[in-house]
Amino acid sequence: MRKVSIKSIFAAIAESLKGSQTDLTRGSIGKAVFLLSVPMILEMALESVFTVVDAFYVGQLGPDALAAVGVTEAVVTLIFAVAIGISMGTTAMVARRIGENNPELASKTAAQSIWLGLIISAPIAIIGLIFPREILTIMGASPEVVETGWGFTAMLLGGNITIMLIFILNAVFRGAGDAVIAMRILWIANGINILLDPLFIFGIGPFPELGVTGAAVATTIGRGTGVLLQLYVLFSPKGRIRINRTNLKPDIKLLIKLLKVSIGGIFQFIIATSSWLALVRILAIFGSAALAGYTIAIRIIIFAILPSWGMANAAATLVGQNLGAGNPERAEKSVWITGFSNFFFLVSVAVVFITIPEYLVGIFTKDAETLAIGSVALRTISYGYGFYAFGMVMVQAFNGAGDTYTPTKINFFIYWMFQIPLAYTLATVLGFGPDGVFWAIMIAEAMLTIVGVIVFKRGKWKEKKI
Repeated sequence: MRKVSIKSIFAAIAESLKGSQTDLTRGSIGKAVFLLSVPMILEMALESVFTVVDAFYVGQLGPDALAAVGVTEAVVTLIFAVAIGISMGTTAMVARRIGENNPELASKTAAQSIWLGLIISAPIAIIGLIFPREILTIMGASPEVVETGWGFTAMLLGGNITIMLIFILNAVFRGAGDAVIAMRILWIANGINILLDPLFIFGIGPFPELGVTGAAVATTIGRGTGVLLQLYVLFSPKGRIRINRTNLKPDIKLLIKLLKVSIGGIFQFIIATSSWLALVRILAIFGSAALAGYTIAIRIIIFAILPSWGMANAAATLVGQNLGAGNPERAEKSVWITGFSNFFFLVSVAVVFITIPEYLVGIFTKDAETLAIGSVALRTISYGYGFYAFGMVMVQAFNGAGDTYTPTKINFFIYWMFQIPLAYTLATVLGFGPDGVFWAIMIAEAMLTIVGVIVFKRGKWKEKKI
């Protein structure tokens, strides 16, 4: 029995990585979750590896370089918020059309999502290239951090079109159920990042020594390569989604519809990430070591969260396609199966993070103060991993249904009305310092999950029309 079971597992993994176009609206739900989850987890796994590798190299440049990265990425997360928001709308609409057996309209939706990404990224690039020092200053960075990191900021914001499109176009593949293509492209993009990172940061061989700016150069080149590959696949005659010149013609009606579905997702993540910006601003009160320690801890946390988010993405695709096929009960069951799978994965990771945080943070810094703060952050935030597992799946379930406004409302009250005041009170008024911010994060995420589950069980998301 064991040998057959092991063979079955390996056969299922092989099938999931082959990229077969399985009908996700029929058959075993567990198998459908597995077939989608494996490539999505592996896709995000390399993304998480890259964030850790990037932190490792930048960490060798000192606390100011790490602080510059942390502050800049706090700003860049607003771009991620927009990109992910559009991705949510794109995945929902593409998945619904595939479930309805309408691949032509799915392809047209994909083409319009490209226009939406281009329109939004252009002004961000202009502002980032002209005002990088001012952006860092507004975020509370010291003059030393500003001088160290302004090039990093200018490069990432100036090249934000690569961030925007790599998220949006991979959302197209996921919505269509082509998770393997999304995985392969992100692996290539991040593989290039990892390869180029030390070359541009330290000036190895013929490459210029750009310091922390080199990390942004490597990242932009890697993501840019990924976008070119995505466009190549989308314009090729193979696959469920095939963009042609007719699809590329701007369709104002469809663009507005896509924007309406996406705007909830955009604000959903803007609320969440702007809350994170506020937390970084509070931490800046306590100096570069607090920012650097938090940056390292978050990178390690993302190492586990990103693969877990990949599993949650499976729920979005399954909900969208099954609602399109007129099977809401199957959609709901898919969410619970994905949620419990995610729970067991994240709790096992949390045990490691809570047990040996000093060792993990110590890989990236030898500065005693940074190490101490980073270790406390990692351990404290990890206490809530069980909640995060269900929370992210519930959020993706709403988004997959096209109900992006429900998570937006939940985020507003939990993050803005509760987490930020709690973090400020604990850190400054009650004198807990950076520890107060870390506890506020854990408590708020637990509350978000509880509220999300309650609203999900009411079932109004099943009635969403897009």
